[in-house]
Amino acid sequence: MKTTRRRFGIGIAAFGLTACSQITLSSRHAQTSTVAVGLPSDLRPVPNPAYAAWVAAFRSRAGSYGISDATVSAGFRNTGYLPGVVRRDRNQTEFKRSLEDYLAIAASDERITKGRAAFSLHRSTLAALEDRYGVDAQIIAAIWGLESFYGERRGDVPVVSATSTLAFDGRRGAFFEQQLVAALKIIQNGDITADRMTGSWAGAMGHTQFIPTSYESFAVDFTGDGRRDIWSEDPSDALASTAAYLARNGWTRGIRWGDEVDAGASSSNVIQPQAGGPRFAVTGNFRAIKRYNNSDAYAIGVGHLADRIRGAGPLRTPFPPDSNGLTKDDRIALQQRLTTAGFDTDGADGVIGPNSRAAISAYQSSRGLPVTGEPSLELLRGLS
Repeated sequence: MKTTRRRFGIGIAAFGLTACSQITLSSRHAQTSTVAVGLPSDLRPVPNPAYAAWVAAFRSRAGSYGISDATVSAGFRNTGYLPGVVRRDRNQTEFKRSLEDYLAIAASDERITKGRAAFSLHRSTLAALEDRYGVDAQIIAAIWGLESFYGERRGDVPVVSATSTLAFDGRRGAFFEQQLVAALKIIQNGDITADRMTGSWAGAMGHTQFIPTSYESFAVDFTGDGRRDIWSEDPSDALASTAAYLARNGWTRGIRWGDEVDAGASSSNVIQPQAGGPRFAVTGNFRAIKRYNNSDAYAIGVGHLADRIRGAGPLRTPFPPDSNGLTKDDRIALQQRLTTAGFDTDGADGVIGPNSRAAISAYQSSRGLPVTGEPSLELLRGLS
Protein backbone atom coordinates (compact mmCIF):
# COMPACT_ATOMS: atom_id res chain seq x y z
CA MET A 1 0.00 0.00 0.00
CA LYS A 2 1.02 3.61 -0.24
CA THR A 3 2.69 5.35 2.63
CA THR A 4 -0.53 6.61 4.14
CA ARG A 5 -1.59 4.34 6.99
CA ARG A 6 -5.25 3.68 6.22
CA ARG A 7 -7.26 3.21 9.38
CA PHE A 8 -10.62 1.51 9.61
CA GLY A 9 -11.89 1.43 13.17
CA ILE A 10 -8.44 0.82 14.60
CA GLY A 11 -6.15 2.25 17.19
CA ILE A 12 -7.86 4.71 19.46
CA ALA A 13 -11.05 4.34 17.44
CA ALA A 14 -11.16 0.72 18.51
CA PHE A 15 -10.93 1.74 22.13
CA GLY A 16 -13.50 4.50 22.24
CA LEU A 17 -11.80 7.56 20.76
CA THR A 18 -12.46 8.17 17.08
CA ALA A 19 -10.61 10.69 14.94
CA CYS A 20 -11.53 11.66 11.40
CA SER A 21 -10.47 14.43 9.12
CA GLN A 22 -13.09 16.95 10.28
CA ILE A 23 -12.86 15.97 13.93
CA THR A 24 -15.71 13.58 13.15
CA LEU A 25 -15.20 11.54 15.70
CA SER A 26 -12.71 6.33 11.69
CA SER A 27 -15.04 -23.63 6.48
CA ARG A 28 -13.92 -26.70 7.51
CA HIS A 29 -11.29 -24.84 9.40
CA ALA A 30 -12.34 -24.54 13.01
CA GLN A 31 -15.54 -22.65 13.67
CA THR A 32 -14.80 -22.86 17.38
CA SER A 33 -11.86 -21.28 19.06
CA THR A 34 -9.76 -21.00 22.15
CA VAL A 35 -10.76 -17.39 22.74
CA ALA A 36 -9.18 -14.75 24.90
CA VAL A 37 -10.86 -14.31 28.25
CA GLY A 38 -13.14 -11.33 28.21
CA LEU A 39 -13.87 -11.18 24.47
CA PRO A 40 -17.50 -10.23 23.82
CA SER A 41 -19.56 -13.18 22.65
CA ASP A 42 -20.03 -11.66 19.20
CA LEU A 43 -16.24 -11.62 18.72
CA ARG A 44 -16.04 -15.38 19.08
CA PRO A 45 -16.28 -17.64 16.00
CA VAL A 46 -19.68 -18.99 14.96
CA PRO A 47 -20.59 -21.45 12.19
CA ASN A 48 -21.17 -19.78 8.83
CA PRO A 49 -21.28 -22.06 5.75
CA ALA A 50 -20.85 -19.17 3.33
CA TYR A 51 -17.74 -18.00 5.16
CA ALA A 52 -16.42 -21.58 5.17
CA ALA A 53 -16.87 -21.72 1.39
CA TRP A 54 -15.06 -18.38 1.03
CA VAL A 55 -12.13 -19.68 3.08
CA ALA A 56 -11.95 -22.81 0.93
CA ALA A 57 -11.86 -20.66 -2.20
CA PHE A 58 -9.21 -18.40 -0.64
CA ARG A 59 -7.08 -21.45 0.18
CA SER A 60 -7.16 -22.43 -3.51
CA ARG A 61 -5.72 -19.07 -4.56
CA ALA A 62 -3.40 -18.44 -1.60
CA GLY A 63 -0.49 -19.98 -3.51
CA SER A 64 -0.71 -17.21 -6.08
CA TYR A 65 0.13 -14.78 -3.26
CA GLY A 66 3.16 -16.84 -2.26
CA ILE A 67 1.49 -18.36 0.79
CA SER A 68 2.03 -22.05 1.48
CA ASP A 69 -0.71 -24.54 2.38
CA ALA A 70 1.02 -25.08 5.72
CA THR A 71 0.82 -21.36 6.50
CA VAL A 72 -2.88 -21.19 5.55
CA SER A 73 -3.61 -24.19 7.78
CA ALA A 74 -1.69 -22.68 10.68
CA GLY A 75 -3.22 -19.26 10.15
CA PHE A 76 -6.82 -20.47 10.11
CA ARG A 77 -6.46 -22.98 12.96
CA ASN A 78 -8.86 -22.07 15.79
CA THR A 79 -10.26 -19.12 13.85
CA GLY A 80 -13.58 -18.45 12.18
CA TYR A 81 -16.35 -16.05 11.28
CA LEU A 82 -16.81 -13.21 13.80
CA PRO A 83 -20.27 -11.61 13.57
CA GLY A 84 -19.24 -8.75 15.87
CA VAL A 85 -16.55 -7.64 13.45
CA VAL A 86 -19.11 -7.16 10.68
CA ARG A 87 -21.48 -5.43 13.08
CA ARG A 88 -18.81 -2.98 14.21
CA ASP A 89 -17.68 -2.33 10.66
CA ARG A 90 -21.18 -1.52 9.49
CA ASN A 91 -22.10 0.55 12.52
CA GLN A 92 -19.24 3.01 12.38
CA THR A 93 -21.41 6.08 12.58
CA GLU A 94 -19.71 9.39 12.05
CA PHE A 95 -20.30 11.89 14.80
CA LYS A 96 -18.81 15.28 15.43
CA ARG A 97 -16.59 15.53 18.45
CA SER A 98 -15.17 18.93 19.28
CA LEU A 99 -11.43 19.37 19.56
CA GLU A 100 -11.97 20.21 23.23
CA ASP A 101 -13.69 16.88 23.85
CA TYR A 102 -11.11 15.04 21.78
CA LEU A 103 -8.21 16.50 23.74
CA ALA A 104 -9.98 15.88 27.04
CA ILE A 105 -9.63 12.18 26.26
CA ALA A 106 -6.45 12.11 24.17
CA ALA A 107 -4.52 14.20 26.71
CA SER A 108 -6.43 13.31 29.86
CA ASP A 109 -4.72 13.57 33.23
CA GLU A 110 -4.51 9.77 33.36
CA ARG A 111 -2.97 9.50 29.89
CA ILE A 112 -0.44 12.22 30.75
CA THR A 113 0.50 10.59 34.06
CA LYS A 114 0.84 7.14 32.52
CA GLY A 115 2.73 8.65 29.61
CA ARG A 116 5.33 10.24 31.84
CA ALA A 117 5.76 6.96 33.71
CA ALA A 118 6.05 4.96 30.47
CA PHE A 119 8.51 7.48 29.06
CA SER A 120 10.66 7.24 32.17
CA LEU A 121 10.60 3.44 32.10
CA HIS A 122 11.58 3.28 28.41
CA ARG A 123 13.70 6.42 28.29
CA SER A 124 16.83 4.70 26.95
CA THR A 125 14.96 2.96 24.13
CA LEU A 126 13.10 6.12 23.14
CA ALA A 127 16.31 8.15 23.20
CA ALA A 128 18.01 5.56 20.98
CA LEU A 129 15.09 5.74 18.54
CA GLU A 130 15.25 9.51 18.44
CA ASP A 131 18.96 9.29 17.72
CA ARG A 132 18.50 6.69 14.95
CA TYR A 133 15.37 8.01 13.24
CA GLY A 134 15.31 11.67 14.21
CA VAL A 135 11.76 11.49 15.54
CA ASP A 136 11.12 13.17 18.89
CA ALA A 137 11.02 10.58 21.65
CA GLN A 138 7.92 12.18 23.19
CA ILE A 139 6.07 12.03 19.87
CA ILE A 140 6.73 8.28 19.68
CA ALA A 141 5.49 7.88 23.25
CA ALA A 142 2.39 9.95 22.55
CA ILE A 143 1.40 7.82 19.55
CA TRP A 144 1.87 4.77 21.77
CA GLY A 145 -0.42 6.40 24.33
CA LEU A 146 -3.16 7.23 21.86
CA GLU A 147 -3.05 3.93 20.01
CA SER A 148 -3.02 1.44 22.90
CA PHE A 149 -2.81 3.37 26.17
CA TYR A 150 0.89 2.52 26.41
CA GLY A 151 0.32 -1.13 25.60
CA GLU A 152 -2.59 -1.74 27.96
CA ARG A 153 -5.17 -2.05 25.16
CA ARG A 154 -3.55 -3.84 22.25
CA GLY A 155 -6.61 -5.91 21.35
CA ASP A 156 -7.08 -9.66 21.62
CA VAL A 157 -9.11 -10.48 18.49
CA PRO A 158 -7.35 -13.02 16.20
CA VAL A 159 -6.19 -11.00 13.20
CA VAL A 160 -6.76 -13.80 10.68
CA SER A 161 -10.34 -14.18 11.90
CA ALA A 162 -10.96 -10.43 11.76
CA THR A 163 -9.47 -9.78 8.33
CA SER A 164 -10.92 -12.91 6.73
CA THR A 165 -14.38 -12.10 8.12
CA LEU A 166 -14.22 -8.60 6.65
CA ALA A 167 -12.78 -9.85 3.36
CA PHE A 168 -15.64 -12.37 3.13
CA ASP A 169 -18.23 -9.75 4.07
CA GLY A 170 -17.27 -7.85 0.96
CA ARG A 171 -18.02 -4.23 1.86
CA ARG A 172 -14.30 -3.55 1.62
CA GLY A 173 -13.40 -7.02 0.50
CA ALA A 174 -10.35 -6.25 -1.63
CA PHE A 175 -8.74 -4.13 1.10
CA PHE A 176 -9.26 -6.71 3.81
CA GLU A 177 -8.15 -9.61 1.62
CA GLN A 178 -4.95 -7.59 1.15
CA GLN A 179 -4.66 -7.35 4.94
CA LEU A 180 -5.34 -11.09 5.32
CA VAL A 181 -2.65 -11.94 2.80
CA ALA A 182 -0.18 -9.66 4.58
CA ALA A 183 -1.07 -11.22 7.94
CA LEU A 184 -0.43 -14.72 6.62
CA LYS A 185 2.89 -13.63 5.12
CA ILE A 186 3.91 -12.25 8.51
CA ILE A 187 3.13 -15.66 10.04
CA GLN A 188 4.99 -17.41 7.22
CA ASN A 189 8.00 -15.16 7.78
CA GLY A 190 8.20 -16.30 11.40
CA ASP A 191 7.71 -12.92 13.07
CA ILE A 192 4.72 -14.20 15.05
CA THR A 193 2.73 -17.39 15.45
CA ALA A 194 -0.88 -17.41 14.37
CA ASP A 195 -2.19 -17.85 17.91
CA ARG A 196 -0.27 -14.76 19.10
CA MET A 197 -1.32 -12.57 16.19
CA THR A 198 -4.09 -10.61 17.84
CA GLY A 199 -5.27 -7.03 17.57
CA SER A 200 -8.32 -4.84 17.20
CA TRP A 201 -11.56 -6.00 15.61
CA ALA A 202 -10.37 -4.49 12.31
CA GLY A 203 -6.97 -6.18 12.33
CA ALA A 204 -4.72 -3.43 13.74
CA MET A 205 -1.93 -4.96 15.76
CA GLY A 206 0.48 -4.34 18.58
CA HIS A 207 1.44 -1.44 20.78
CA THR A 208 1.04 1.16 18.04
CA GLN A 209 -1.71 -0.57 16.06
CA PHE A 210 -0.19 -1.34 12.67
CA ILE A 211 -2.42 -2.89 10.05
CA PRO A 212 -0.70 -5.88 8.38
CA THR A 213 0.33 -4.07 5.19
CA SER A 214 1.88 -1.23 7.20
CA TYR A 215 3.71 -3.85 9.23
CA GLU A 216 5.11 -5.37 6.06
CA SER A 217 6.35 -1.98 4.87
CA PHE A 218 7.61 -0.39 8.07
CA ALA A 219 8.03 -2.83 10.96
CA VAL A 220 11.51 -2.97 12.49
CA ASP A 221 13.46 -5.60 14.44
CA PHE A 222 15.01 -3.14 16.88
CA THR A 223 15.92 -5.77 19.49
CA GLY A 224 17.90 -7.82 16.97
CA ASP A 225 16.28 -11.16 17.80
CA GLY A 226 15.34 -11.85 14.18
CA ARG A 227 11.66 -11.04 14.61
CA ARG A 228 9.74 -7.78 14.26
CA ASP A 229 7.69 -8.43 17.36
CA ILE A 230 5.25 -5.55 17.85
CA TRP A 231 3.05 -7.80 20.07
CA SER A 232 5.64 -8.46 22.76
CA GLU A 233 5.34 -7.10 26.28
CA ASP A 234 8.59 -5.34 25.40
CA PRO A 235 7.39 -2.44 23.19
CA SER A 236 10.80 -1.76 21.62
CA ASP A 237 10.07 -3.19 18.15
CA ALA A 238 6.67 -1.47 18.03
CA LEU A 239 8.05 1.91 19.06
CA ALA A 240 10.90 1.56 16.57
CA SER A 241 8.41 0.67 13.84
CA THR A 242 6.45 3.85 14.57
CA ALA A 243 9.62 5.92 14.46
CA ALA A 244 10.58 4.31 11.15
CA TYR A 245 7.11 4.99 9.77
CA LEU A 246 7.28 8.68 10.60
CA ALA A 247 10.87 9.02 9.40
CA ARG A 248 9.93 7.55 6.02
CA ASN A 249 6.83 9.72 5.79
CA GLY A 250 8.37 13.14 6.00
CA TRP A 251 9.50 13.70 9.59
CA THR A 252 12.31 16.26 9.82
CA ARG A 253 14.77 15.97 12.68
CA GLY A 254 14.90 18.93 15.06
CA ILE A 255 11.60 20.57 14.08
CA ARG A 256 8.58 20.69 16.38
CA TRP A 257 5.15 19.45 15.32
CA GLY A 258 3.73 22.90 15.98
CA ASP A 259 2.81 25.30 18.77
CA GLU A 260 -0.22 27.06 20.14
CA VAL A 261 -0.18 30.69 19.01
CA ASP A 262 -1.95 33.83 20.17
CA ALA A 263 -5.03 35.12 18.40
CA GLY A 264 -3.10 37.86 16.61
CA ALA A 265 -0.53 35.54 15.06
CA SER A 266 -0.67 35.31 11.28
CA SER A 267 0.84 32.59 9.19
CA SER A 268 -0.20 30.44 6.28
CA ASN A 269 0.40 27.45 8.54
CA VAL A 270 -1.95 28.49 11.37
CA ILE A 271 -5.03 26.31 11.91
CA GLN A 272 -8.00 26.65 14.25
CA PRO A 273 -9.94 23.36 14.21
CA GLN A 274 -12.62 24.58 16.63
CA ALA A 275 -14.13 28.01 16.22
CA GLY A 276 -13.25 30.25 19.15
CA GLY A 277 -10.69 27.77 20.44
CA PRO A 278 -6.89 27.59 20.37
CA ARG A 279 -4.93 28.26 17.19
CA PHE A 280 -1.86 26.30 16.19
CA ALA A 281 1.08 27.09 13.93
CA VAL A 282 1.95 23.72 12.44
CA THR A 283 4.97 22.38 10.57
CA GLY A 284 5.77 19.66 8.10
CA ASN A 285 6.09 17.28 11.05
CA PHE A 286 2.42 17.88 11.82
CA ARG A 287 1.70 16.61 8.32
CA ALA A 288 3.98 13.61 8.96
CA ILE A 289 1.87 12.68 11.99
CA LYS A 290 -1.21 12.95 9.78
CA ARG A 291 0.27 10.25 7.55
CA TYR A 292 -0.23 7.99 10.56
CA ASN A 293 -3.84 9.12 10.89
CA ASN A 294 -5.19 11.73 8.49
CA SER A 295 -6.84 13.94 11.09
CA ASP A 296 -5.99 17.38 12.41
CA ALA A 297 -7.46 16.39 15.78
CA TYR A 298 -5.28 13.29 15.96
CA ALA A 299 -2.11 15.16 15.04
CA ILE A 300 -2.85 17.92 17.57
CA GLY A 301 -3.65 15.23 20.14
CA VAL A 302 -0.30 13.53 19.53
CA GLY A 303 1.61 16.81 19.59
CA HIS A 304 -0.10 18.16 22.70
CA LEU A 305 0.20 14.85 24.58
CA ALA A 306 3.89 14.74 23.64
CA ASP A 307 4.33 18.24 25.04
CA ARG A 308 2.53 17.30 28.27
CA ILE A 309 4.70 14.18 28.64
CA ARG A 310 7.70 16.48 28.23
CA GLY A 311 6.39 18.61 31.09
CA ALA A 312 4.52 21.44 29.39
CA GLY A 313 1.27 22.77 30.81
CA PRO A 314 -2.27 22.84 29.38
CA LEU A 315 -3.25 24.89 26.36
CA ARG A 316 -3.43 28.59 27.17
CA THR A 317 -6.54 29.50 25.19
CA PRO A 318 -9.85 28.39 26.71
CA PHE A 319 -12.45 26.75 24.52
CA PRO A 320 -15.81 28.53 24.17
CA PRO A 321 -19.02 27.19 25.73
CA ASP A 322 -20.65 24.36 23.80
CA SER A 323 -23.95 24.54 21.93
CA ASN A 324 -25.77 24.09 25.24
CA GLY A 325 -23.98 27.05 26.80
CA LEU A 326 -21.81 24.83 29.03
CA THR A 327 -18.09 25.21 29.54
CA LYS A 328 -15.88 22.18 30.26
CA ASP A 329 -15.95 23.08 33.96
CA ASP A 330 -19.75 23.18 33.80
CA ARG A 331 -19.86 19.75 32.21
CA ILE A 332 -17.50 18.32 34.81
CA ALA A 333 -19.64 19.80 37.58
CA LEU A 334 -22.76 18.29 35.98
CA GLN A 335 -21.15 14.85 35.84
CA GLN A 336 -20.00 15.11 39.44
CA ARG A 337 -23.40 16.22 40.71
CA LEU A 338 -25.22 13.49 38.79
CA THR A 339 -22.92 10.85 40.24
CA THR A 340 -23.35 12.26 43.77
CA ALA A 341 -27.12 12.14 43.26
CA GLY A 342 -26.87 8.43 42.44
CA PHE A 343 -26.77 8.65 38.64
CA ASP A 344 -23.26 7.46 37.84
CA THR A 345 -21.63 9.03 34.78
CA ASP A 346 -18.58 6.72 35.09
CA GLY A 347 -16.13 9.56 35.50
CA ALA A 348 -16.08 13.35 35.25
CA ASP A 349 -13.97 14.50 32.32
CA GLY A 350 -16.30 17.09 30.83
CA VAL A 351 -17.07 14.89 27.80
CA ILE A 352 -20.79 14.17 27.49
CA GLY A 353 -20.81 10.65 26.08
CA PRO A 354 -23.23 7.71 26.28
CA ASN A 355 -22.73 7.14 30.02
CA SER A 356 -23.42 10.77 30.85
CA ARG A 357 -26.45 10.89 28.58
CA ALA A 358 -27.82 7.73 30.18
CA ALA A 359 -27.31 9.26 33.63
CA ILE A 360 -29.05 12.47 32.55
CA SER A 361 -31.97 10.47 31.14
CA ALA A 362 -32.27 8.44 34.34
CA TYR A 363 -32.23 11.60 36.45
CA GLN A 364 -34.84 13.31 34.27
CA SER A 365 -37.07 10.24 34.41
CA SER A 366 -36.76 10.04 38.20
CA ARG A 367 -37.89 13.66 38.52
CA GLY A 368 -40.74 13.44 36.06
CA LEU A 369 -38.95 15.70 33.59
CA PRO A 370 -38.97 15.31 29.81
CA VAL A 371 -36.34 12.67 29.07
CA THR A 372 -33.92 14.15 26.55
CA GLY A 373 -30.52 12.95 27.76
CA GLU A 374 -29.21 16.40 26.91
CA PRO A 375 -27.08 18.50 29.28
CA SER A 376 -28.14 22.07 30.02
CA LEU A 377 -27.49 24.94 32.39
CA GLU A 378 -30.97 24.43 33.83
CA LEU A 379 -30.13 20.80 34.59
CA LEU A 380 -26.86 21.85 36.22
CA ARG A 381 -28.61 24.41 38.42
CA GLY A 382 -31.27 21.88 39.40
CA LEU A 383 -28.57 19.57 40.71
CA SER A 384 -26.86 22.22 42.85
